[in-house]
Amino acid sequence: MKITCLIIDDEPLALDLIERYVKNTPFLECIGRCESAIEAIAQMSKTKVDLLFLDIQMPELTGLEFSKSVPKETRIIFTTAFDRYALEGYKVNALDYLLKPFSYNEFYRAAQRAKEWFEKIKETELIDSKEFIFVKSEYKQVKINLKEVIYFEGLKDYIKIWIKDQPKPILTLLSLKTLESELDPKLFMRIHRSFTVSLYNIQSIERGRVLMSNGVHINVADQYKSKFQEFISGKSVI
Repeated sequence: MKITCLIIDDEPLALDLIERYVKNTPFLECIGRCESAIEAIAQMSKTKVDLLFLDIQMPELTGLEFSKSVPKETRIIFTTAFDRYALEGYKVNALDYLLKPFSYNEFYRAAQRAKEWFEKIKETELIDSKEFIFVKSEYKQVKINLKEVIYFEGLKDYIKIWIKDQPKPILTLLSLKTLESELDPKLFMRIHRSFTVSLYNIQSIERGRVLMSNGVHINVADQYKSKFQEFISGKSVI
């Protein structure tokens, strides 16, 4: 996963150092740097930010004051030369606290702690999402474990549901459009007029098509390429 970061510090040398540290950390992505909290407010109004590297002692608006207005889904790692602020920093739910000057090893440990926090949040979201549905097939209601679904294939008024370790699909009278309202968009995506795939069961992507975990290749149709590429870009580490 990629964690988007914003660096906020009124010292240019500190900005340069932290930006270099971020670029050297594969799971972090720097989307901007600000020389004041006021500048950061404008930046965050335009772009969603996962993680702030935030200096405390800044003119006009201190990092502590600014932190109290940060969206709850955005986490903070304080970077400061003033250790007396440490306790107060944790009162605003900071993930960590880096005392200047800090090494890359210290920075990486704090970044890793942030990565673990975001991974736990993702796991919680998956647990909270719908795990199964029931569909009508051959005059009975069949339970479909969504974690086992590889992809859904639309055939006019019917859908074939291809499931792991099952050689034959489950056939149900349903449309892909109707089905999509029951699926978590973080787990499934329409990539073709006739196919909605499990994002977790994509094995590889090559030349405009995906290879699913059952060995089937599915083309990504032109009308779905932009959204699909956006998903891939957000998951790529290089």
